[in-house]
Amino acid sequence: MQSNFIRRGWFRLAAGAASVTFVAVIAGAGALSAWAETPNQIVIKDFMFSPMALTVKAGSTVTWKNLDGEPHTVVNDAGIFRSAALDQNDTYQFRFDKPGVYNVFCGIHPNMKETITVQ
Repeated sequence: MQSNFIRRGWFRLAAGAASVTFVAVIAGAGALSAWAETPNQIVIKDFMFSPMALTVKAGSTVTWKNLDGEPHTVVNDAGIFRSAALDQNDTYQFRFDKPGVYNVFCGIHPNMKETITVQ
């Protein structure tokens, strides 16, 4: 029985003596978007934080979930918080008690950036 969440397709393209194998992993349309649409949740996917900007109320907890096959970290540039390396499907949470603007990046891939605004 095939899962509605992930469907895998294996394709082989042969050209002369050379052949190439393609692997396609397709997530069900609602599975990833449903998680990302939950308040105060950030998805790490395709080497990006999504959303890249989030506004929350003081006292809110934000949860990050890594959906990439590569590890990522969640780091505040002021040193207030730093996650361990998150493997695929790992999550990290931080409670934002004080209002302000928090700049966040991946410590492994510093070009990945986002901003959390706490009101």
